[in-house]
Amino acid sequence: MDTNRRDALKLGASAAVSGMFISSAMAAPGDQQTISVQPMTGKAGLRIANYLPQMGATSRLGLVTNDGLMVDIPAEAKRQKIELSFDPTSMISLAASGNRALVELATIFKNRGSNLVSVNNVVLLSPIPKPQSNIYCVGWNYLDHFEEGMQTREDKSVKEYPKVPVLFTKGTQTMNGPFDSIPYDASYSTAIDWEAELALVIGKKGKNISEENAMDYVFGYSAYNDTTARDVQQKRHSGQWFKGKSLDGHGPMGPWIVTAGGVNLDDTRIICKVNGVQKQNASYKQMYFKIPVIISELSRSLTLLPGDIIATGTPSGVGFSRKPPEFLRPGDMMETEITGVGIIRNKIA
Repeated sequence: MDTNRRDALKLGASAAVSGMFISSAMAAPGDQQTISVQPMTGKAGLRIANYLPQMGATSRLGLVTNDGLMVDIPAEAKRQKIELSFDPTSMISLAASGNRALVELATIFKNRGSNLVSVNNVVLLSPIPKPQSNIYCVGWNYLDHFEEGMQTREDKSVKEYPKVPVLFTKGTQTMNGPFDSIPYDASYSTAIDWEAELALVIGKKGKNISEENAMDYVFGYSAYNDTTARDVQQKRHSGQWFKGKSLDGHGPMGPWIVTAGGVNLDDTRIICKVNGVQKQNASYKQMYFKIPVIISELSRSLTLLPGDIIATGTPSGVGFSRKPPEFLRPGDMMETEITGVGIIRNKIA
């Protein structure tokens, strides 16, 4: 990691943030839940949310405090007379601004005013509601997930574990908020499956990135669910994955991004619950291709840009490999947790 970035992340340590909030975006009152956020697993970091102060307002970025208050970044920058190096309404712009932006955020957080709004009174949005490119995804990145699917996959040709990461993409229209409903269209698919994943966000432009330098390109992490229409993925379109992975709203993300210094990957677990029942629970340490390998392979002859999202793969416990298979139905609540990062909850509707 370069010295400037390390110094910026150290500055962020004093501004380490966590908090509590409730979803009010497109959710019925009965679906709103207050969520306690675990302490970050890294020594330095910030939780950066994309939110609406109220319905009808313009979205902006904010920092969440330990006691559940939202620090309005553009308002505080103005009050503190700080000229920001990024657009305070865009997470992509923030990610692209690198070390300077991290220092600015740490200063804003340290000198924040007392007139802050409770996160219970704002609307949490996807950290990156309009990705600039398809969401990059890694398939079969846990050995037990690869093995659990061998008997149920339509395509029986792949019998040995791949030597390099299996890569595919989801369309940008799949992006959904951390507490928004996931559309269910029974006329097209009745086999909607859960896939909890750790997502990372790229922080600077890069191509042909080495494994040794790959972590310097990570801006931060978020919870993500690669919600999948299994019948479409497996049987329609000759087994090609794109359409079954790319239905509208089938990619909730959030509740915020934790900057890289706030996450100790070895202490991170990927968990999914449906209606309160645990379905998946695995450690980052069980991931076969770790993040440096994923970034290096993906960036070979392909340029990664700030704000690009990479979903790093799901562990075993998905619905279609269970006996009998289990799939999501309208009214079900899918909860995706990345320990030390955050929890998102999405109702199937």
